[in-house]
Amino acid sequence: MFQEFTESWYNFEECTKCTVCTAYCPVMQVNPLYPGPKVAGPDGERLRLRDPHFFDESLKYCLGCKRCEVYCPSEVKVASLIQSARLKYDHTPPKLRDRILASTDFMGKLARPAAPVVNAVTALPLARTAMDVTLKIDRHRTFPEYSFLSFERWLGHRRKEQATFPEQVAYYHGCYVNYNYPQLGKDLVKVLNTLGVGVQLLEKEKCCGIALISNRLKKQAEENARHNVEQLSKAAEKGLKVLATSSTCTLTIREEYPNLLGIDNAAIQDSLLMATRYIYEKLEQGAKLPFRTDFHKRVAYHTPCHMQRLGWGVFSQKLLQLIPGVEFIALDQTCCGIAGTYGFKKENYATSQAVGEPLFEQIRIVNPEVVACDCETCKWQIEMSTGYKVENPISILAQSLSTE
Repeated sequence: MFQEFTESWYNFEECTKCTVCTAYCPVMQVNPLYPGPKVAGPDGERLRLRDPHFFDESLKYCLGCKRCEVYCPSEVKVASLIQSARLKYDHTPPKLRDRILASTDFMGKLARPAAPVVNAVTALPLARTAMDVTLKIDRHRTFPEYSFLSFERWLGHRRKEQATFPEQVAYYHGCYVNYNYPQLGKDLVKVLNTLGVGVQLLEKEKCCGIALISNRLKKQAEENARHNVEQLSKAAEKGLKVLATSSTCTLTIREEYPNLLGIDNAAIQDSLLMATRYIYEKLEQGAKLPFRTDFHKRVAYHTPCHMQRLGWGVFSQKLLQLIPGVEFIALDQTCCGIAGTYGFKKENYATSQAVGEPLFEQIRIVNPEVVACDCETCKWQIEMSTGYKVENPISILAQSLSTE
């Protein structure tokens, strides 16, 4: 029954061939090898259902940004349809590179104990050239640094303290916060504690699986999905909201688990929220935060594509605008081009950078002190391509609070 639901969920027969999706596709504007979302999605699916040999490997050029779904007037799940076709019909074994890039938990656990050494080595031009030649990871791509202390360990030492707060939430932190940038998790804890909310870890979360899905490692993605749904269900049974700081993790768990993996997440879908939405709604209900009087920052906000698909970018924007001393600038809603592991691959690097160039140019023109964004991979792309610092709205909010 559930599988039948997921197959009809794409709604591709509702496509009216209006080509709105084509007009908003960032890849079509820079890569002539990609046939576009209408052809690759609804049109192609009609052929693939007749004969799997109609599968076209050019589908790999799709970013999965979901802008086609945002703008489709018929609500066809175009990007999901394309990714589903890749999972179902592309039988080419994933490369070693793809497995490495997709194994975020494994690589994080491997790198964390030797984080200073790993960070130094991956920053070396010689090392990046070697990865370019052997793995086809583009040598121009910079890598996010690893943290020696994981967020799980940091918060684990504060379990008793967090349990004393009158209200409790669970936090799905994701690989990035745990292995790369624990400070974002610390910032969220600071803000929530100021609001009288304690933060609990899930018993043991796994990577949301988006990198596994993108690299066609479906079996591993399904294992992660089942595990995460089980862990989030335990939190939901306790009446806890589960907060996330990554727009991609949130979208993956809420939409891609049932859509692409056939994993029933109905029990936890309403429990998982972006932290910016949760905090903004508490402030709207009368909660107060002690803002600094000397805080001033010129902030340009970039709406990640997956945040736009969720429809929740407005909460991050409004939250930033509530901070006294913030000069807020909303950037045009364009794709940064990295699409997770997509932009690391040598064959995609030029397309990735070309897709992001309009955004990069706008940031240069606006010249903010900081770019705010809810997606870690957007952060990596923007920082590498423009030199401007990128921070999650939660971190900017934490910085604006008085410690007195």
